[in-house]
Amino acid sequence: MNYKRYKKNPVIDYPDRQWPNKEINKAPIWCSVDLRDGNQALIEPMVVEEKVEFFKLLVDLGFKEIEVGFPSASQIEYDFLRQLVDRKLIPDDVTIQVLVQCREHLLKRTFEALEGLPRAIVHIYNSVSVLQRDVVFNMGKEQIKNIAIEGTKLVKQYAECFPGKIILEYSPESFSGTEVEYALEVCSAVIDTWGPTSDNKIIINLPSTVEMNTPNVYADQIEWMNRHFKNRENIILSVHPHNDRGTGIAATELAILAGADRVEGTLFGNGERTGNVDILTIAYNLFSQGIDPNLNISSINDIIEKYERLTKMTVHERHPYAGKLVFTAFSGSHQDAINKGMHAMKERNNPIWEVPYLPIDPSDIGRSYEPVVRINSQSGKGGVAFIMETYFGYKLPKGMHKEFADVIQALSEKQGEVAPDQIMDEFKKCYIDRKEPLHYRGSKFEDIMDNDEGCTHATIHYTDHGEEKSFEATGNGPIDAVLKGLQDELDINIKVLDYTEHALGGGAGAQAAAYIHMLDMTTSKTTFGVGVSSNITRASIRAIFSAMNRLGIR
Repeated sequence: MNYKRYKKNPVIDYPDRQWPNKEINKAPIWCSVDLRDGNQALIEPMVVEEKVEFFKLLVDLGFKEIEVGFPSASQIEYDFLRQLVDRKLIPDDVTIQVLVQCREHLLKRTFEALEGLPRAIVHIYNSVSVLQRDVVFNMGKEQIKNIAIEGTKLVKQYAECFPGKIILEYSPESFSGTEVEYALEVCSAVIDTWGPTSDNKIIINLPSTVEMNTPNVYADQIEWMNRHFKNRENIILSVHPHNDRGTGIAATELAILAGADRVEGTLFGNGERTGNVDILTIAYNLFSQGIDPNLNISSINDIIEKYERLTKMTVHERHPYAGKLVFTAFSGSHQDAINKGMHAMKERNNPIWEVPYLPIDPSDIGRSYEPVVRINSQSGKGGVAFIMETYFGYKLPKGMHKEFADVIQALSEKQGEVAPDQIMDEFKKCYIDRKEPLHYRGSKFEDIMDNDEGCTHATIHYTDHGEEKSFEATGNGPIDAVLKGLQDELDINIKVLDYTEHALGGGAGAQAAAYIHMLDMTTSKTTFGVGVSSNITRASIRAIFSAMNRLGIR
């Protein structure tokens, strides 16, 4: 153990600290960074539709500030934000946050992505730590500070032309490895450049980008900054802790004692290296102390199921509050004490929860206490998809798992266990045999050459509420032609979000399955359609009609 290779990180001399004598009495402002910081740390990052579902989960949990990504970094990030805006998925009381480096072309792209939003948080950052100034940037303090100032000026220029409200967030990255006097100098320069007021505050976010010391040191740093800012009433003081030393929760709670108003983190602590701070654990900690966490976290199993399915990460069995074993006692003495505690509460009609070994009532968060049997929380959506593929050969698109699983969930709530054959019957009823009011009857396709580029002419026969009809249309392929024809014929505005297909079985006589994810641009409703045929084109057209019927367009 060559411990002499390492040295202690410096602490600040701050004997006037006040945070040890304070108590947390309310929840901070929460900001989820799962879709940016969390997503970039996944082995398999979420696709757009998975990110949409994760966004909806965060909204349902009650997050009012959500960092959705880095729209200038890639087309996928840009398209995701535009889908949220165009599909009107952002509630009026939720503010979107985007991260961007302080460069002109990146800011231009970012503000293009924000078009149509009434307000947004634009989060800029640059690293200011001693180590990064030396080995990464090879710059002096004035040069590093000037990066922050010039970036703030650029955001201000774009914000003045933006029709909505822009809230600036500035992070001196690697704050925990920076001299507090210099961090204050840089942040103050940003604040002076931006010019916040008590009605239009600036967010100053002080990240523990790499956790470098014990939690009390971070608390000292936060309190020192908190007490040295001028015009503190114009500032929302935010923290963004990581968990490199395994003390991210403690560091965050002490930072709140030290004056932090806001916390950025992720569900279950997902993030780079050992992760970001786990917002859910902090929220449940508040709940266990009789403090409203201001999040809708009463159904932990549902949160776990969606989180694990979308991120492909697993929640550890001993994870606080969420782990499968945290409300299980294997020790006989523990079981006896818990049972006696519950019995005493019932006898005394005590409204306050007081049971040995159980800091909270598991039922308050959708769990149960099992003295012997291990708690196994199976993924309903994953299970349904597994049965469909294993038993029947249907490889449902990931985005479709929830849609169909909700159907099976409703059935299971009525009758209990649902057999595989019943699952398949429901699949046929909901998708394959969904032939009303529009029923595809037949088609003819003809390839046409036009200036060396081919196109497809389609003739489609169908019934509309039993009335036989047909139309002709031209597109760059069969699906495009059919969609254009339907839009003209029915005077609708539809868009294909995704399309997949695969063979059902092998051999020359194998059937093909086609899945189409469709958006009604008028209502913003989305759904999947499924078609099956020995001909892949015919399967695709049946999938379109299936989706049309599920959207209820006619």
